[in-house]
Amino acid sequence: MLDKTYDSSTIEPRIAKTWEDANAFRAGAGSEPDAEAFTIMIPPPNVTGSLHMGHALNNTLQDIMVRFERMRGKNVLWQPGMDHAGIATQMVVERKLMERQIHRRDLTREDFVDKVWEWKAESGGLIFNQLKRLGASCDWSRERFTMDEGLSKAVLEVFVTLYKQGLIYKDKRLVNWDPKLLTAISDLEVEQHEVNGNLWHFRYPIEGMTFDPENPDTYITVATTRPETMLGDTGVAVHPEDERYTHLVGKHVVLPIVGRKIRVVADEYSDPEKGTGAVKITPAHDFNDFEVGRRHKLPAINILTVAAAITLNENEDFLAGLEPSPEQRALWAEFEGLDRFAAREKIVALMDEGGFLAKIEPHRHMVPHGDRGGVPIEPFLTDQWYVNAAELAKPAMASVREGRTNFVPKNWEKTYFDWMENIQPWCISRQLWWGHQIPAWYGPDGAIFVEKDEEAALETAIQHYLSHEGVWKAWVEEKLENFQPGEILTRDEDVLDTWFSSALWPFSTLGWPDHTPELKTYYQTDVLVTGFDIIFFWVARMMMMGLHFMHEEPFHTVYVHALVRDKNGQKMSKSKGNVIDPLDLIDEYGADALRFTLTIMAAQGRDVKLDPSRIAGYRNFGTKLWNATRFAEMNGVSRDDSFWLNDAKLPVNRWILTELTRAAREITTSIETYRFNEAAGSAYRFVWNLFCDWYLELLKPIFMGEDEAAKAESRAVAAFVLDEIYKLLHPMMPFMTEELWAQTAGEGRTRESLLCHAAWPAPDFEDAEAAADVNWLVDLVTGIRSVRSEMNVPVAAIAPLVFVGANDLTRQRLTRHETAIKRLARIGDISHAPLAPKAAAQIVAGEAVACLPLGDVIDLTAEAARLQRELAKTTDEIARLHKKLSNEKFVANAPEDVVAAEREKLEEYRAAQEKLSLALDRVRGAE
Repeated sequence: MLDKTYDSSTIEPRIAKTWEDANAFRAGAGSEPDAEAFTIMIPPPNVTGSLHMGHALNNTLQDIMVRFERMRGKNVLWQPGMDHAGIATQMVVERKLMERQIHRRDLTREDFVDKVWEWKAESGGLIFNQLKRLGASCDWSRERFTMDEGLSKAVLEVFVTLYKQGLIYKDKRLVNWDPKLLTAISDLEVEQHEVNGNLWHFRYPIEGMTFDPENPDTYITVATTRPETMLGDTGVAVHPEDERYTHLVGKHVVLPIVGRKIRVVADEYSDPEKGTGAVKITPAHDFNDFEVGRRHKLPAINILTVAAAITLNENEDFLAGLEPSPEQRALWAEFEGLDRFAAREKIVALMDEGGFLAKIEPHRHMVPHGDRGGVPIEPFLTDQWYVNAAELAKPAMASVREGRTNFVPKNWEKTYFDWMENIQPWCISRQLWWGHQIPAWYGPDGAIFVEKDEEAALETAIQHYLSHEGVWKAWVEEKLENFQPGEILTRDEDVLDTWFSSALWPFSTLGWPDHTPELKTYYQTDVLVTGFDIIFFWVARMMMMGLHFMHEEPFHTVYVHALVRDKNGQKMSKSKGNVIDPLDLIDEYGADALRFTLTIMAAQGRDVKLDPSRIAGYRNFGTKLWNATRFAEMNGVSRDDSFWLNDAKLPVNRWILTELTRAAREITTSIETYRFNEAAGSAYRFVWNLFCDWYLELLKPIFMGEDEAAKAESRAVAAFVLDEIYKLLHPMMPFMTEELWAQTAGEGRTRESLLCHAAWPAPDFEDAEAAADVNWLVDLVTGIRSVRSEMNVPVAAIAPLVFVGANDLTRQRLTRHETAIKRLARIGDISHAPLAPKAAAQIVAGEAVACLPLGDVIDLTAEAARLQRELAKTTDEIARLHKKLSNEKFVANAPEDVVAAEREKLEEYRAAQEKLSLALDRVRGAE
């Protein structure tokens, strides 16, 4: 006999160990040797990471599909693994070293990397155990890591191949530079922070005119939020059609403090309606300016060090074309080594002193910050390695356009195309020590040699130099006479962007570049489940790499799930203090309750508003099933495989078998079409409403009766349906269902397999007549109960029921179900009449009208007055909220979540108004 209550904290770890001991989730487990493959690649979490709500939703949805397809007999692989998370991991290890007063630079590169591997062995991968607590059924024996030997081999193969194909190259371009971490970072690692700043308006004197701050004809005014960058200005842009400046196009202005003559160019980047309509152009310190500079061949002058300090003294680009006076040199020397923000203050003061500062305006604007370093990011001109993403993007775009890979929901295709059609070169180098070191070596003359190892690079370099007559040939010949490693070539110190190795994930994890059986079996993978924020950084790049190296899309479907927000619709963040830890929820409610909540709320294209009270409600759903199983056990329900379901005679049993067929089809179709919320909703309605609330209730008289044949049939049917319920719910609630499956095998019996390997339900029992008959009863009783509730009829009160216009079928049903109607709806006499009696509430029941005479049961006048008062209050609230939401100023200025909450309240009040109006109509009709 089952325990009285389900204890998730005890049972979930035990079930997890059962799965582990049975190696239940190994690739192909539970399938026939020639079974169709089904593959999902886990989006690899960072090795430094811990489970958050996004992970919980993402992995719950993956697990639903994986368990579903495993039960359908497919050869399933859910490939787990972790990302080495270059910056995040290096920061963790550096912090730990600093606790011992050791700086990274105090160690050799090799020693530091050893320290990272030590940390990974001791503390990395915590998130895997957390995913197991969630119930993730990955093949944990196949765990991969983006820095493991096999994946490193794949990275080398890809880099060298792309380089030799001309698709990887080195270039000097702007990057997002983190002055604290001293490395380039990706757009995903940049956060936009809104800050209170200023807009400084500077006057740039026109060449050949005597500057007079009082005479606008002698200067052009530009505005900037970063005065320090003006030291690197090389142009001023105005709109080609801006008549105020057309006479200046092609002329020069003189850059204050510096003295450089910079050209005025006509470019549509300048907005005549914004500011002064003239824009200072600093190609080395602004992404937009960089493109303007390229269009007009303006020089790019970097005036910052890697630590974002000013550098002018030995800066050849800055000094080019200038003939500074000793006074100027002395002034510039004051800037040398000055932090960018200290330089900002000094420049503003100097501009003011020279009459070049027109005005300062308070200006609230967005400033990019590094998500790890936490300091403002600098657009920084530097040599980096790039991938020709535009070329690789072409087949990846064609794949989606031609339907070989589909986005679900489909609207995310637009986001994909918007980025891919305007894709920029992909910066893949990072100035770190932890990661895949770039396999490039430099000769003494700067020549680049890219090979898989130093030996091959050295051989290539030697052949290169020996084939050219001159100084370098002689130099190499001399070195070869007394060869010492490292004397000829120097390796590039940079490592690859983490997203480079993760872009290879769908095939590198299966053993590529070797032709492994796993690669043949499991590639192409089936569906990728991901958040919308990495469509660019991961999804698109996997498409590019998969098509280029495997000549086939890495997946046929990309399912993009929404955000998990708090109950008020706000994005979770530590600063807001509204972060919900999924592990805390698992501790309190169990993994099944959390998983089912996330599933039933995961409607396509709609964010999940997570309220812990909802999780408590769906824990009650699990409790309902547990108690239903106990009730069945106490009434002798057990599996009877000798009973042929088609022989069931009782309408109630034929009804539940028909409804089971319908529910199984709905759940199957919903999972197949990625409508997980609909799958959960169908399961909830069938289990709670039909099976627990109605079927078991309708069986009570049978179990308490004397008809042994009816009892035996009902026990067999109930046992069968329960087994199918466990299967249907298993992908969403794996722990409880696996426990119930094991506990209900029958006395002295064991199941032939774990539930996770049991066959997915495919019932085909259909008895439309029996289903219509019992559903008529369910609808009638439900309608009567609703009316009683709406009209405040006391629970114990017995009311008569009068049918008007009933046909023969309805009369037969009333006779057949009379006992059940009276018991379940608290009804007395049931009769028929040609007209509805007075003081009766009316319910439509098919072709007939069911009337509840209530004049002797409740005070209709008092009830009507109560309902009128409630309706008036509700109407007032609707008017107030409507007025508030009609205020454009409120909608425009109030936080998004506040507006959404008010709209939600309005809908709730409107629904209440509809119910109250219906109840009032019923009461008035009964008066």
